[in-house]
Amino acid sequence: MNPIPFVMLCLSLIVNPALAQQPSQQPSATTAARQSSAEPAFDRLLGRWVRLQGGYVITIRAVDADGKLDASYANPRPLPFHVAVASRDGNALKLLFELRAAGYNGSTYTLNYDAANDRLNGVFDQVVAKQRFDVVFARDKS
Repeated sequence: MNPIPFVMLCLSLIVNPALAQQPSQQPSATTAARQSSAEPAFDRLLGRWVRLQGGYVITIRAVDADGKLDASYANPRPLPFHVAVASRDGNALKLLFELRAAGYNGSTYTLNYDAANDRLNGVFDQVVAKQRFDVVFARDKS
């Protein structure tokens, strides 16, 4: 028997199991599922939200994976949002709405989703009147 192939075979048997013990560089399916479930889901934002100070309404009908919202505003008449987006900041969900309708040109709602209370809290910056208001929106459960 030729000793060189035999030595090569022995080396491969010794080295290969050692390589198999190396940790995987790719996350397992279980790890990926745990990470995604720890991140807040945009679908929690869907629904009709009523501002406690004044009865203004934000309705969020859909949200895509990038955070673009299909949303509308009413004060009580409907007004279009120029910008309606949600984003993640760690475990927090943040929302930005910009109005460009008459009387609101460039006014924004900057809100945070409060999961414990199922509310949207933040600031309404009414740029035309040069005023800022602390605001709270509660989910309409009717």
